[in-house]
Amino acid sequence: MEPLIIPESVKEISTDSAGNYGTQDITGTESKVVYCKKCVISNQRPRITFDDEGICSACRYAEKKENEIDWDDREKQLIDLLDHYRKNDGSYDCLVPVSGGKDSCFVAHQLKFKYNMNPLLVTFAPLRWSTIGWQNLQSLIDTGFDTEICVPNTYAYRLLSRLSTEYLGDPFQPFVYGVKAYPIRMALKHNISLIFYGENGEVEYGGDMKNADSFMHDVGEDLRNHYFKGMMPSDWEKYGVDKKLLHSFSLPNPDQVQDKQIKCSWFSFFKKWTPQWNFYYAREHTGFEPEADGRSEGTYSKYASIDDKLDGFHYYLGFIKFGIGRATSDAAHEIRDGHISREEGVALVKKYDGEFPKKNYDLFLQYMDMTDEQFQSIVDRFRPSPLWIKNNDEWQLKTQVSNL
Repeated sequence: MEPLIIPESVKEISTDSAGNYGTQDITGTESKVVYCKKCVISNQRPRITFDDEGICSACRYAEKKENEIDWDDREKQLIDLLDHYRKNDGSYDCLVPVSGGKDSCFVAHQLKFKYNMNPLLVTFAPLRWSTIGWQNLQSLIDTGFDTEICVPNTYAYRLLSRLSTEYLGDPFQPFVYGVKAYPIRMALKHNISLIFYGENGEVEYGGDMKNADSFMHDVGEDLRNHYFKGMMPSDWEKYGVDKKLLHSFSLPNPDQVQDKQIKCSWFSFFKKWTPQWNFYYAREHTGFEPEADGRSEGTYSKYASIDDKLDGFHYYLGFIKFGIGRATSDAAHEIRDGHISREEGVALVKKYDGEFPKKNYDLFLQYMDMTDEQFQSIVDRFRPSPLWIKNNDEWQLKTQVSNL
């Protein structure tokens, strides 16, 4: 892989007095670590809240899904919504961003084959496709979909990934930009007014509950605060990144979006969201295959976020910044879904959380054009002092999840 030339115009991003880079969601912010009494998530997850009984907002929402929401009524609402946007001239009547993962397979297949919609699928390429990720996307397309794929300028992708790793502690930030921006641009291009994403991660996994009772989110404010860590793609221009490199990652003019009345909706508002069930559905209907190694590094599951060879470093750095790794996220949701007990979840977290993703480490360093020493320095810079302590040259979490 060619060396990554970082232009001299790219200035070092200055920090504030707290060591933050003018962005949100950098590291855990609560000085005292508290774990949910029902699942294994902690209060370090950005925007999550805990009630007086020590239960997190995601667990409370899971209870609401189980006991309060009338899913038959939600399906009627879905049908009404689809009928409103349904077209009879053969053109696309909705758009579904897909990776080939279990969730996007579930959404796309349901919309076309259960609800008789004519969706256009759009894919923003990951940093480096995994073999199984590309295979699963092809299998989905082969079931009968039109699909447009954006593979952005590799140099721009690598540059933004490198900068995001250094200054945000997340190599996946440019991928998130593209996943949100590309579908909206394609919706404008094809005169499509309805975009369907999978789940509302803020309510499903713990976060801002403002949209818990809404089927759509705001394209501006919610993207900046919930997905972009307070750093919009255009903000990189201030640090010397050529705006021509940012086009594939940038949102369209908001006036155009408003004029076309484009709605970004979550399928999880209408369907009870259960990742394990989505996996079984995708395997049966679109030929989805799980991780060949039996599990992904950093967790015990084999079917979530397996499209990118480098996704392990997103989860690993999340573990560093928040003390919340891949196994914690998987176990917390499966506890809420009733698939495992909290005791089982605690054991899985202790066994797998924070496992270093060594399988593709050489590829990661080549892609970022950095040395092991440089990466480890970045990792240590993002360790919040309330979370970590060094004993005998080994970093340890000060507070770990445990059985009640």
